[in-house]
Amino acid sequence: MTRADSVVDRVIGALVARVENGEFSAGERLPPETDLAADLDVSRLSLREAVRALAGAGVLEVRRGDGTFVTDLRPDRLVRATGTFLDLVDEKGIAELFECRRVLEPGATALAATRIDEAALQDLRERLERMRGLTEPERLVAEDLEFHAAIAAAAGNATLASLTAAVAGRTARVRIWRAIVEHDVLSWTHDQHVAILRALRERDSLAAWTAATTHVVEVEEWVRAHLTSAGGRR
Repeated sequence: MTRADSVVDRVIGALVARVENGEFSAGERLPPETDLAADLDVSRLSLREAVRALAGAGVLEVRRGDGTFVTDLRPDRLVRATGTFLDLVDEKGIAELFECRRVLEPGATALAATRIDEAALQDLRERLERMRGLTEPERLVAEDLEFHAAIAAAAGNATLASLTAAVAGRTARVRIWRAIVEHDVLSWTHDQHVAILRALRERDSLAAWTAATTHVVEVEEWVRAHLTSAGGRR
């Protein structure tokens, strides 16, 4: 780590500490850059780097011409910001993401079964009908992500929905690969979605959890098998 890096890390720590202790509260504008840099005894350049990092993490928001503000600090916002880096994971990381999906998605689906309303059920029916005629892998996976995101949203927990979306979204490329090489994916996906929707419609949380688990696990097992065989050919 260079000296510049250590200074930026120190500034990040100082800013986070001030947010944690309430000196800078959610929605509040930070002091002008010159004043804050002097207060922290660092250069304006180091302060800018720290602010940029915290903006990327969802803690600060830079509004051009208006200043830098602490965000609302909602958990779902912070999860979304962190999730943007999941694209960098390697093959082992992909396998772990599928494990995370197996924990999160069935739980969100089971919770949705107890909270979903008729409007959300109708939306899912329409999404299911749209997916029935899809043949392009990219479109199918994109619609699948939206289908499960809508279910997670119906669970009524924004943080859980963000966690689920962050993990599921980073598995999309592998799932597109599966849809390209496996010709029965469309019919299989449709059948699984029908089972999930049926459980939601019946407000049966156990059936919803079971259907969602089956849906996720079968994909995970396929991916693990093919990642292993691909690794063995290297």
